[in-house]
Amino acid sequence: MDILLLSVGLILMLVGIAGSLLPVIPGVPVSWLGLLCLYLAPSLPFNWFFISITGVVAITLYILDYIIPAIGTKKFGGSKAGAWGTTIGLVVGLIAPIPFGILIGPFAGALLGELLFNRTEGKAAVKAAFGSFIGFLASTFMKVFATLVYLGLFIYKASANWELLIS
Repeated sequence: MDILLLSVGLILMLVGIAGSLLPVIPGVPVSWLGLLCLYLAPSLPFNWFFISITGVVAITLYILDYIIPAIGTKKFGGSKAGAWGTTIGLVVGLIAPIPFGILIGPFAGALLGELLFNRTEGKAAVKAAFGSFIGFLASTFMKVFATLVYLGLFIYKASANWELLIS
């Protein structure tokens, strides 16, 4: 059972890291589920405090993932169309065969959202798109950092208790 939970936990960790870059998968909560799987292994002592704190952090970051890009968009004069354009541009950037599509896509999507749906003038649209893009980058960095920290905690706990897990 320990090996199964360890394996499922590791898979969830990797999916969580991917999810921190992909807008479809909630990366940090998925990584937290990986930590939970590790701590549910019968050979390891369960740490309610650790799981509770990391769970609160995961939920907080999940909520902030929606708030930070909106703040960036509003701060630079953008609209919901710019924020939606950023998300759509990210998806297109991921599947488009262009270099740096993951960076160009969100900016271009925000710019198109502002130009097409809000009829924003060129300079104002670029400024709004830049704000949306900065919010997206900040949110993505936060998620990637958190999922990597969770992976580090997972590896540390699993390696420190390796004898218990494989016995």
